Amino acid sequence: MTDTLSTTLTSSPTERRSNQSDSLYETLTVGIMTGRIQPGDKLNELVLAEEFGVSRAPIREALRRLQEKGLVTHVAHQGVRVISPTLEDFLSLLDVREALEGMASRLAATEMASDELDRLADVVEQHGRELQRNPDGPYVQNDFDNDFHVRIARGCRNPVLTDLLCDQFYPRLKLCRTRHGLVKGRGLAAWNEHRRILAALMERDGDVAELLMRRHVRSARAALLSSVPGSNGRPPV
Repeated sequence: MTDTLSTTLTSSPTERRSNQSDSLYETLTVGIMTGRIQPGDKLNELVLAEEFGVSRAPIREALRRLQEKGLVTHVAHQGVRVISPTLEDFLSLLDVREALEGMASRLAATEMASDELDRLADVVEQHGRELQRNPDGPYVQNDFDNDFHVRIARGCRNPVLTDLLCDQFYPRLKLCRTRHGLVKGRGLAAWNEHRRILAALMERDGDVAELLMRRHVRSARAALLSSVPGSNGRPPV
């Protein structure tokens, strides 16, 4: 049993099950996001209950929430499995991402406080230092709270858009990256695009910020396609 799960004893059995479900949900989400639980892996209620030392009820609730989030699916006669997104799924997410993040950037240009922009600039600078050590490497942002896109999504001050991006969209996008990998050599280009978006945000120019963010996502999509053998930069048929 994990330390978090072991501290969920409360006076109410209902509260205890709820706390256990929350802890399980977070633990399984992290496992899927980090690749410890791989796309296609089966999540068996009985096995998980034994592993974490809980009843099957909180396991079932955690799996239900993961399914709502689009991270797992129930397959007939097979049970619950982590989704294994296709390249087409990845490209479809990027199409939607362009629109949502473009809107978030436009709103963030006027809504983010000056100290938030300063912290965002610190994040970009930190990422730059990491890339200098490996210029040909990927632009990896494992810290969710210090992710460039997450900070903009939170700074747009639109709770519906923030929830769509941070709670529903980014986990599925990260799973796609886990499944298909990152594009080699894309890191430095992505960082420079982030710098230009940051400059537009600092200038409070929402139109330019949206335009640059849309270009950034389109560049990521093009880089992904170019890395697929035999695609010639075209979506698979």
